[in-house]
Amino acid sequence: MRTQIELENVAAAELAGTGDVMLRALAEQAGCDVFLRGNLLTLAGEAEAVAVAAAMVRELSELVAQGHELAPGTVESVARALDENERPGAILEDVIWRHRNTRVAPKTVHQKRYVDSIRDNTITFGIGPAGTGKTFLAVALAAAALHRREVSRIILTRPAVEAGERLGFLPGDLMAKVDPYLRPLFDALHDMLEAEKFTQHMERGVIEVAPLAFMRGRTLNDSFIILDEAQNTTPEQMKMFLTRLGFNSKVVVTGDITQVDLPREQTSGLTAVVEILEGVEDIGFIHFGEEDVVRHKLVRRIVAAYNEHAQRMAPELRSAKRA
Repeated sequence: MRTQIELENVAAAELAGTGDVMLRALAEQAGCDVFLRGNLLTLAGEAEAVAVAAAMVRELSELVAQGHELAPGTVESVARALDENERPGAILEDVIWRHRNTRVAPKTVHQKRYVDSIRDNTITFGIGPAGTGKTFLAVALAAAALHRREVSRIILTRPAVEAGERLGFLPGDLMAKVDPYLRPLFDALHDMLEAEKFTQHMERGVIEVAPLAFMRGRTLNDSFIILDEAQNTTPEQMKMFLTRLGFNSKVVVTGDITQVDLPREQTSGLTAVVEILEGVEDIGFIHFGEEDVVRHKLVRRIVAAYNEHAQRMAPELRSAKRA
């Protein structure tokens, strides 16, 4: 099948891109040939693939008309949204934070549901593999809430569980020891804020980054609180953390139940809390999958390979446990 679409000047320019990178991305996602000459876009291939490409082009053109700058990742995001029968514009145009050249918005249907859950619920759990944007989106929403003065501080925490080395073996004082565990949270905040503003907030206690153990005995009011790597909490630690919730606060808990670094005999607090709290009012659970990975495509393939391996090994693991 062969079909042609006449584009507006701006849309044609965006799709042309640099070195035909956009056209190649469109062809790869749709599985058909894509040619652009002037304002005339030609699609050729199997009827189903051409129909998919045409739908994607219409959505991309609409995004351009709304002022959205296209990138190869945009093509993939549009394809995912259409697969889920969702409007791509409703997802990609939900900008939750802007800072200079940083523009943070959901890229997948589950990311959009995650963002909406954080807005609508007091506590949200984001559960899924690495690279799905769980922590980055939560930090962006925290920065936005602080900017709008909806909260007076941001608290970022994660359990200091070692994956192969112990805190005591690391040089320096306490903060130097826990820095490797908290670094991903620092990195996300640095992407959101100017360095000077970030330093000021840290010095004044407006932004607090601390190990989970430091939360015990506190009541956290007027705060946006993010617990990262929650799969490495024990059920007792998870209960302790959740009961720190104070008035006018939001809590976001993120983790990947396939990446638990606790001793084998120890139950993960994240696994337990899903069974205990799912269905409780004002608490949202969003489960991400490998299709939500927005890092390098190879990361998604790695996640998929590990998931397949885990499924193959499941009967053997069950047998070993019974033994």
